[in-house]
Amino acid sequence: MLKRFTTLARNSAALGTMMLLTSCRLGSEAASEPVAITYEKYVLDNGLEVILHEDHSDPIVAVATLVHAGSNREKPGRTGFAHFFEHMSFNDSENVPRGANRKYIPQLGGSRNGGTWSDGTVYYEVVPTDAFEKIMWIDSDRLGFMINTVTEEALEREQQVVKNEKRQRYDNAPYGHTGEVIRRHLYPSDHPYHWTVIGSLPDLQAATLDDVKDFYERFYGANNATLVIAGDIDITRTKELVDYWFGEIRRGPDVEALSPMPVTLTQSHRLFHEDNFATLPELRLVFPTVEEYHEDSYALQMLGEVLSGSKRAPLYNVIVEERKLAPSISTYQSGSELAGEFVFRVRASAGTDLDDVKAAITEGLARFERDGFSDKELERVKVQLERELFEGVSTVLYKAFQLANYNEYVGDPGYLGVEAARVQAVTRADVMRVYERYIKDRHHVMTNFVPKGQVDLTVAGAQRVEVFDEPITSGGDNEEVSQGEEADYARTPTRHDRSEPALGVPPLLTMSPVWSEEFDNGLSVLGIHNDEVPLVAFDLTLRGGHWLDPLEKAGVARLLGELMLQGTRQRTPIELEEAINLLGASISIDTYPEEMRISCTALARNFAPTLALVEEILLEPRWDEVEYERLQRELGTLLKGREASPRAISSLVFRRLLYGVEHIFGLPVSGTKETAARIQIDDLKAYHEAYVTPHLASVHVAGDVNRQEVLHALAGLSLRWQGGEVEMPTYTLPVEDRSGEVYFIDVADAKQSVIRIGSLALSGKDDAFNELTYANDRLGGGSSSRMFQQMRIEKGWTYGAYSFVRPTLEVAPFTAYSSVRSNVTLPSLQLMRQLLDEYGDTFGEDEMAVTKNMVIKINTRAFESLEAKLGMLRRMSKYALPADFTEREQQELLGMELADFHRLIERYMKVDDMFYLVVGDAATQLDEVAQLGPGLPIILDIYGNLVE
Repeated sequence: MLKRFTTLARNSAALGTMMLLTSCRLGSEAASEPVAITYEKYVLDNGLEVILHEDHSDPIVAVATLVHAGSNREKPGRTGFAHFFEHMSFNDSENVPRGANRKYIPQLGGSRNGGTWSDGTVYYEVVPTDAFEKIMWIDSDRLGFMINTVTEEALEREQQVVKNEKRQRYDNAPYGHTGEVIRRHLYPSDHPYHWTVIGSLPDLQAATLDDVKDFYERFYGANNATLVIAGDIDITRTKELVDYWFGEIRRGPDVEALSPMPVTLTQSHRLFHEDNFATLPELRLVFPTVEEYHEDSYALQMLGEVLSGSKRAPLYNVIVEERKLAPSISTYQSGSELAGEFVFRVRASAGTDLDDVKAAITEGLARFERDGFSDKELERVKVQLERELFEGVSTVLYKAFQLANYNEYVGDPGYLGVEAARVQAVTRADVMRVYERYIKDRHHVMTNFVPKGQVDLTVAGAQRVEVFDEPITSGGDNEEVSQGEEADYARTPTRHDRSEPALGVPPLLTMSPVWSEEFDNGLSVLGIHNDEVPLVAFDLTLRGGHWLDPLEKAGVARLLGELMLQGTRQRTPIELEEAINLLGASISIDTYPEEMRISCTALARNFAPTLALVEEILLEPRWDEVEYERLQRELGTLLKGREASPRAISSLVFRRLLYGVEHIFGLPVSGTKETAARIQIDDLKAYHEAYVTPHLASVHVAGDVNRQEVLHALAGLSLRWQGGEVEMPTYTLPVEDRSGEVYFIDVADAKQSVIRIGSLALSGKDDAFNELTYANDRLGGGSSSRMFQQMRIEKGWTYGAYSFVRPTLEVAPFTAYSSVRSNVTLPSLQLMRQLLDEYGDTFGEDEMAVTKNMVIKINTRAFESLEAKLGMLRRMSKYALPADFTEREQQELLGMELADFHRLIERYMKVDDMFYLVVGDAATQLDEVAQLGPGLPIILDIYGNLVE
């Protein structure tokens, strides 16, 4: 049966009367035409629901397969299994060569991944159009023909990979166990949300081959999935391919739909945990609410915004502004298929008593009950949601996700319009009603996660809660795994030939036309017009950034960027925030090693007023002393919190070892405790006076606005903003030779070791820079590279292993990186050294051909989103590249010979020139690492200082 559907993601005029009136009061221009997302939905005989969407903007196709089976389908004792099965599905299948899922797609110029959550699992790819049928072949074989290929060896290896993911994201990270503690106490033991999606380590280790097969048989039938194909396709031809590749996949048993299962607590739970990695106390309050798409979920979403989402919000005022207990607070509704949660989260400043935080929340809620909130505040939330609606359909992959989710969870791919209408229908009375019903005086789960030894910071009466703490050992032999032999099985009979299809016609890469302009004051502008959605993304980039910080006051540029958003001469901080939000805009200021950037996203109709606010922010800072003091406190909290992350420690100390303390790159962009303590507000004023000048500035614009509109909006800024040339400081690279040295930083009880290997290589403006990135690709450039394949796929030691060089005007390092299971630290170091050492001798013609094909194909999807287009414009500005630089770089790559690759590998990727940094558990791993040689490891503290 075939039906045709159309969903309209309309502009504000079609979303509801309130939105149209808001825009008119703000003096905005007339709303633009609706954005139509057309699709066809039909059902194959085996029950697979198929949705097709044509979008010919770029020569790419997104394919998403959503299986309606998440962790809510698991059994106690086998938690984490849906996510584990997702990993298993990426391994082998009957008719696709071994490893093709992870290796082929990147080599075809595509990207691929999967994701599991409480209610489902999605597999997705974005590929150039010539690889479309190959993806149909790979995806259909994964869904229908993978189970016979699963072996005990593959099971054991993937168990280690998933356990490493759990260690990296949860067990080796501050506050990582919070979700587990909350779920155990919020949901009854027989509720499908009682456990986390990642599951427990003992359960993961207990998984058997029979468990895998049982899960597949029950949930991976075609009738329990939605397939969405969106992009540069022909509908008629695509339906033929869908029928050919997916039509013969088995129909599984009917899967009983789960009805909503909201919970009601009979008492509140106050819990605490001493977190080995936390350096700051954190308080969470979680209230049971309603499932996603419930009529009350939209009012709860807005409740979260009005409680803490602005400077007018009562919780922000009490906790941040008045009592100065934390740099921020977040409140939000989190809905799933069966139930929902409303969360209060405060990560407090160091040493803060969480009793004080709890009292401040109580006071803030009392003010909310007494004072309520205004219609304007409700408008602010709604117009922000309008922008997010358009952002959610701004790429073909996002459209595929939307169509698949709506189809599986509400039975209507076109539900976007319904959701938009329901958001617009929410009233102030609705928000107050859901507060009274779900939050006020209701039982909840409270978690207090505090640093080790700081139990006195917990809320009075909180009870200690236990979490599973994996023991760390010094040797990894007990968990040694390998890919193993291929499975021996009888191949499943098929109606069609399922051998590998040929590539299609290579797509023609046509770059979006770039226009440029330079004003008399030195301000340069680059733009790309794209009217697919009524959005504009733009930025104003100032060269310098952290590079212009005084060494002794590193962090000035970042702090200046933060302060510039705290009001202008014309507007208080509250008034500025409100003006931005009522336009449906987003404005942020970020500082990088070599630039400061004001980044914006706006509804197209509000581009000019948003840019006017940027002009005001840029030229008329308020220099608010109160806000400056708040930001200084916030910075102190950030710097303290950074000490809790082994990966952050590794990154910061690695740069210090590379550049030294006399080079600005040896200090973090945010500074250190010492440099931050020296900064005064006058330092920010001096930086602004000296370096916020049009001669260092470039504007980049991509979206639904043309050249004349941009230049007209910038005319005032080009006249008002004046300034002279700036002489950039210079730094000398350190002469100290660290070749072969091994450094170790102790993080007690770390479940993983973070490894970095590297040395300084070359500048992004060097003629050889692009060539080096090409030469590195097969070593550590992605999931099909040698490092990833051997360390994750073959050994199961890590969740990922990579090597890279990132462009800067200053000389940048070549780096190899991984986070590995603690008890394989030494063999991981040895393998990474071996891979680097033998790379030049073993890199051959075949890998050169793969690299050339892969890099060129990637460009077909590299510039689809507005942010990607901005990235292209930024590169042009920073490195003075011509508009056709992508085509030139392709020709450069095609012209490279094998000797060129070998020359680059020998010069910049020589392991003998590199040093090693390990951040891990010294008690179990230091003696092991000492065997790497040639000398003993040099012990550093978490700041990079030598430990005697």
